Amino acid sequence: MSTANRVTIDAPKLRRTRAIARRLARLLRAGDVVLLQGPLGAGKTAFAQGLGEGLRLETAVSSPTFVLMARHEGPLRLFHADLYRLEDPEEVVELALAEQAAEGVLAVEWPERALEVLPSEHLLVIIEPVPDDADARRITLVPRGARAQELLDGLGDV
Repeated sequence: MSTANRVTIDAPKLRRTRAIARRLARLLRAGDVVLLQGPLGAGKTAFAQGLGEGLRLETAVSSPTFVLMARHEGPLRLFHADLYRLEDPEEVVELALAEQAAEGVLAVEWPERALEVLPSEHLLVIIEPVPDDADARRITLVPRGARAQELLDGLGDV
């Protein structure tokens, strides 16, 4: 389902979540920011893993909860941050995420913990479990800025 500035996609299985991310990854370039929002266990890390697969990274993507940010090498770098443990948004400033994103793609899990210090131009990916179906997800893509809109338009019918 699509509305003016957002697209909602049903993903009946986790592999579909990864497939959507792989397709998005093929459109990404240095400086792009993807924010991954959703409750615990929604599939944010699975989406990030799909991005990694699509970017053909040298190492597999895993949750960086305890290191806050992982850097993955490939034809295009992926900076994967997890803000779940942050207590103060100023800690995000110290990570210099925006500066590092200029060298690759930045994917941030739990962005709502520091939205005010993250890049204002981004593609917000909201992942929600579907009630009564443990495998299904609803993924809503919301662009913020012209580049994010290009990404959304580039996905076409997914």
